[in-house]
Amino acid sequence: MDRILIRGGKRLSGTIAISGAKNSALALMPCALLTDEPLTLRNLPRLADADGFGHLLNELGASTAIEGTRPNDFGRVLTVRASRLTSTVAPYDIVRKMRASILVLGPLLGRAGEATVSLPGGCAIGNRPIDLHLKALEAMGAEIELAAGYVKATAPGGRLAGGRYRFPVVSVGATENALMAAATARGTTVLENAAREPEIVDLCNLLIAMGASIDGIGTETLTIEGRERLHGATYKVMPDRIEAGSYACAAAITGGDLFLQGAKADDMRATLDALVEAGVIVEEKADGVRVAANGPLKPLTLSTAPYPGFATDMQAQFMAMLCKAEGASVLTETIFENRYMHVPELARMGANIDVRGRTAVVHGVDRLVGAPVMATDLRASMSLILAGLIAEGETQVSRIYHLDRGYERLEEKLQGVGADIERVGDG
Repeated sequence: MDRILIRGGKRLSGTIAISGAKNSALALMPCALLTDEPLTLRNLPRLADADGFGHLLNELGASTAIEGTRPNDFGRVLTVRASRLTSTVAPYDIVRKMRASILVLGPLLGRAGEATVSLPGGCAIGNRPIDLHLKALEAMGAEIELAAGYVKATAPGGRLAGGRYRFPVVSVGATENALMAAATARGTTVLENAAREPEIVDLCNLLIAMGASIDGIGTETLTIEGRERLHGATYKVMPDRIEAGSYACAAAITGGDLFLQGAKADDMRATLDALVEAGVIVEEKADGVRVAANGPLKPLTLSTAPYPGFATDMQAQFMAMLCKAEGASVLTETIFENRYMHVPELARMGANIDVRGRTAVVHGVDRLVGAPVMATDLRASMSLILAGLIAEGETQVSRIYHLDRGYERLEEKLQGVGADIERVGDG
């Protein structure tokens, strides 16, 4: 199994191209199931999760083709053709590896009037039930049955009827599933307290490009007028605001100066505001964001929240960065109850972090020391990479398949800006 080796102490400087957003791509790909015409996605990131979702689409009868890129390029152009669905069953062997697989439920219901989807897997970062997905679909007329680890959903008469649903808590995935299902429902669907993340906006924009009718984009109330059918489209995946935020933390922790090419400041406002509060220089430009640090970092008090609040997907990276701040920082995790599994691994490198329930107090330290550490989930993996960039000696990160799920060619990008980092195999 591959590992990543980092010899810390290098100041990062240069340009990093930001890839297409993982969290957006995995919501855009299942839209191909809503039409019998081709859907082409540009700027699709080269990630294990994107490949896995492609295999799932193949399982359902769609063809997938990669076009227009060289093997060593970042990003890809993917064309999905679901001319005829040969199955409406998303099997356990595929779904268990990736939680986003549940996002085929809505479009399968919308297209075929039925879907059988295994309960999902993904990162072990706490309980993430899909009850909100199911309740939103039931509000549109779906009949739901849970049996033997599968969700079986049917639309009476073969087509959903539309409806009104208010999410009791904000859920990105449930909003995405409901949007896709509502796009071809018979009537009008109103989703209240819907997620407002940029990835939701990206999904709405693609659905509109395919012929859907959606009002209220970017707000907490979405109104969808169902269409008889959708058509194909060509669409560019938005840049990854979490990847950009992660590399911004790399600039800050190493006292570096990075230009994040393609990053959109408006999509990552809470992250950038927190960096500025920590004493980091942030310059917004037309084609990206510059992040630089030339002095000590200041401690922060942060609490994760749904967009436009501070993203839970940035909590682990900020924790690593704040290990170098002068003083104590307080991080509170409100989204997931088990998202501090990286704390013991950071402690192996000399971090001083106290966890009290959902709150972690990060005491800044003079130095971190390289050590063998193990990745526990996607964003936790990146926190260990960040710590390794400044640790004395060598840091060895194992179980990096987590990283490959969400960061396109991470070691190549970091090598390009001066990091001493490499991927090695056991052989």
